[in-house]
Amino acid sequence: MINAIPPVVPAGHMRALPQPTFALDGEMLLRPWAAPTDAPALVESCHDPDIRHWNRPALLTLPEAEDRITRWHARWQAEEAAIWAIAPATPAPAVGLIGLGDLDLRGGSGEILYWLLPAARGTGVMVKATDRVTRWAFDDLGLHRVRLTHSVANPASCAVARKAGFPLEGTMRGALLHADGWHDEHLHARLRTDVTP
Repeated sequence: MINAIPPVVPAGHMRALPQPTFALDGEMLLRPWAAPTDAPALVESCHDPDIRHWNRPALLTLPEAEDRITRWHARWQAEEAAIWAIAPATPAPAVGLIGLGDLDLRGGSGEILYWLLPAARGTGVMVKATDRVTRWAFDDLGLHRVRLTHSVANPASCAVARKAGFPLEGTMRGALLHADGWHDEHLHARLRTDVTP
């Protein structure tokens, strides 16, 4: 008789956790998205050329953005995704997004996803946010592996991955369709057992 492999993260564990807020070095933090306060930032992100190119978001109206924020909270409860706003520590709307998507709690894995509005780019906040969410995924959620993928034509994302301790594992050929055609994607990943600087 073969025993079934137990889940890496038991069902119900994530929904039992409150979504935390994390202070980052400097004057930034990660916090749950708030509607309607953050809806304009989400709408703005859908019109930013770089975010549109690399993340392929749909254009949203303010009511649609508020609905999406509400759905992100529901996805936490359904244990499907964990999405944070990157925002100034003083009360202010979001300037970016980071999260864990494609969650497979039974298998112990998830994928980092992110974007920043132009005003927050080049500050180093995404490296800090990526590292902090990954540490939460390992230490609190209990995942074994977190991956990060990006187009090989996006060196900024490659730099974020490497600086956040995600070594390059390989290239996935023709893995994602963008407006300008199929892109090869770099695959980076961290394991809970990795020693990071």
